[in-house]
Amino acid sequence: MKKNNNHPLKHLNHLDFLYTPKLNYIKKFIFNIEGINILELGVMHGRSTKMFLDICKKNKGHLISIDIDNYSNLYNDSNWTFIHSSDDNFDFIKSKIDIKKKFDVIYIDSLHEPNHVKKVLYFYYKYLKINGRVFIDDINWLPYIKNSFKDSEYSETINRKTFNKILEIYNGNLENIELEFSFSGTGNANIKKLNESNLKEPLKIINRLFGFRNFLRFFFRRNPKK
Repeated sequence: MKKNNNHPLKHLNHLDFLYTPKLNYIKKFIFNIEGINILELGVMHGRSTKMFLDICKKNKGHLISIDIDNYSNLYNDSNWTFIHSSDDNFDFIKSKIDIKKKFDVIYIDSLHEPNHVKKVLYFYYKYLKINGRVFIDDINWLPYIKNSFKDSEYSETINRKTFNKILEIYNGNLENIELEFSFSGTGNANIKKLNESNLKEPLKIINRLFGFRNFLRFFFRRNPKK
């Protein structure tokens, strides 16, 4: 990752700007759900895990976390089940969880790649309660754009692609889900399940911004009417 030490916003490259606000965004939607049942895909530093466990302790809930790396010793908490696995090893995971007990919250923060995000979303979505929410981490590319304070071509590109993939999923499921985005820190998508219908396939969005007509308008601009 290339760092721009001269960037006027370099002071924002810290936990309180990049991580705390996006976790607080999630927290406000789920803080008071009694008996909350949460599925977390991806643990890493355990920041979201700790927040979810605090909520579970308060509301007598339970958290299941899945990660390809072994974080089983990260916390010793009776409200927590850790599954050491890739989150797309679906047969194995189904053998480890009670799939009849649906989730209030699913948090996707594992492999940040649009096709993987789509794959795990479509699998686990059927285990989400109506009015439950899926939060998808890292959809904001602005901190990573060229010459920004976290300049990274890869992170910018993959976050943009994930953002666009989520828009296509929403475009194909306008009657099934609600969608909003938070650009706090590195961002979250917030998907609310409206009914028990299965998710339909993403519907490609045709972008006319760079179409031939707009190209002509650029060269043959009309003067606005007075």
